[in-house]
Amino acid sequence: MDDERKIREVACEMLSLLGYESDFARDGAEAIEKYIQALEEGKPFDLVVMDLTIPGGMGGRETIKRLLKIDPTIKAIVSSGYSSDPVMSYYSEYGFSGVVSKPYKIEELAEVISKFLHSKSENA
Repeated sequence: MDDERKIREVACEMLSLLGYESDFARDGAEAIEKYIQALEEGKPFDLVVMDLTIPGGMGGRETIKRLLKIDPTIKAIVSSGYSSDPVMSYYSEYGFSGVVSKPYKIEELAEVISKFLHSKSENA
């Protein structure tokens, strides 16, 4: 989820290169809609990557609150270029599973996702 089209496109391309299927949303409302639809279709997302700040729309902080009510087991990574925001430092206190700072490189994204997938298999 990101309000900037170019960032969504690059992130989707990175995920594709890493071998993952992805979808994107412009803001929290669209992300919630897509998350619910995926659950209803029996194809839940394994991981959600959300921009913290969406000018004029629902950002990551509000979106994760709502998604946790829908699915308390959601795994979400928060992303932002504002490293001084407390959510970036204390992401787990806000309901996020991980963090990646913008601009991120494919290696950084791969590392964060790998940590998530590894911890998921240990908890299964």
